[in-house]
Amino acid sequence: MNKPLKQHLIDPEICIRCYTCEMTCPVGAIEHDDNNVVVNAETCNFCMDCIPVCPTGSIDEWRVVETPYSMEEQFEWTELPEQGEVPVAESADAGVEGGEDPVAALLAEAHKGAGGKATAPTSAAKPAVNLYNLGNPVEAVVQGNYRLTAEGSDTDVRHIILDFQGKPFPVLEGQSLGIIAPGTDAEGQAHLPRLYSVSSPRDGERPGYHNVSLTVKREENGVCSNYVCDLKTGDKVQVTGPFGATFLMPNDPDARLLMICTGTGSAPMRAFTMARQRTVGKKSGGMVMFFGARTPDSLPYFGPLNKVPSSLLQKHLVFSRMPGQDKEYVQDRMRTEEDIVADMLQDPNTHIYICGLKEMEEGVELAFTNIAESIGQQWTNLRDMLREEGRYHVETY
Repeated sequence: MNKPLKQHLIDPEICIRCYTCEMTCPVGAIEHDDNNVVVNAETCNFCMDCIPVCPTGSIDEWRVVETPYSMEEQFEWTELPEQGEVPVAESADAGVEGGEDPVAALLAEAHKGAGGKATAPTSAAKPAVNLYNLGNPVEAVVQGNYRLTAEGSDTDVRHIILDFQGKPFPVLEGQSLGIIAPGTDAEGQAHLPRLYSVSSPRDGERPGYHNVSLTVKREENGVCSNYVCDLKTGDKVQVTGPFGATFLMPNDPDARLLMICTGTGSAPMRAFTMARQRTVGKKSGGMVMFFGARTPDSLPYFGPLNKVPSSLLQKHLVFSRMPGQDKEYVQDRMRTEEDIVADMLQDPNTHIYICGLKEMEEGVELAFTNIAESIGQQWTNLRDMLREEGRYHVETY
């Protein structure tokens, strides 16, 4: 009998096809086809370098098997297989001392570097995932390209509106799509899609239009960001997606949303806010946002945000480079507004969303740790419970 072994897998439902794990893997164990990103069991050495760079946690999946799933099998998956029954080999054969169940031992030691499996809110709609892939992208037409940050600001952030010309592109708030820049890379290969969070609600930038908007920052030497930021009305682009099955908005109108973001991490938060505006009417939106940027001039949607009624969205706009003022970051304002955050942490209707630069995570975690302690809670335990209940969501990059 073969002894059981642990196999590293990627969840095709949650994966957003950003290919960061593939580019990070030092031994070339991660590959992709038009459909999926997968791990080669014969090459993977469990170095874990791919775990922290994944923005969704989809890379942090494991199964104990007798025979590893092949690459061909994984490329065909639309969802992960459940952990099946694995016959228990003799303990000596399995390399486990004292007669311990080797399957249980392997599962127990499976490293969870991303902190556990992400779960969608229980009331969220079922998303469509990977409807259009690398081998079958959909063409969209640019309806508009608007600068969001002030002219003269060193941050150029654009609001891009795409129309799919009647083709179906069913996207939910919190999902992403891929844009394929034309041309080839330095090795002569076609560019992989660059992932962008959708910043419009499911029914479109305007109700019933079913177009899709993106929030894109121009990056120096960024092939796709410069391509997208330079698009003109009427230009045609190749799109993949939609992607993402967990960073979704609850359909429950009584759900409270605690949103923490920086820069273009505001894209899904804008989608959430607009969706709430269209559904709750005069009812409180139950939303609190901590939004960080260097200055008001570099904060996307600064003007429109200030017009959103505080009854719908309680806004805390935080700036780190204001002349004559101390630097302030989102985690600092969270501590200042500790009572609000503590109240939401204790409310079973609260859902937490964190999106933006990866560097923000540590500070936000420390702020949550401090605030949780103030109400007699251990943050890691509370966070894990929230995640299991589909109420804690992180996408950083």
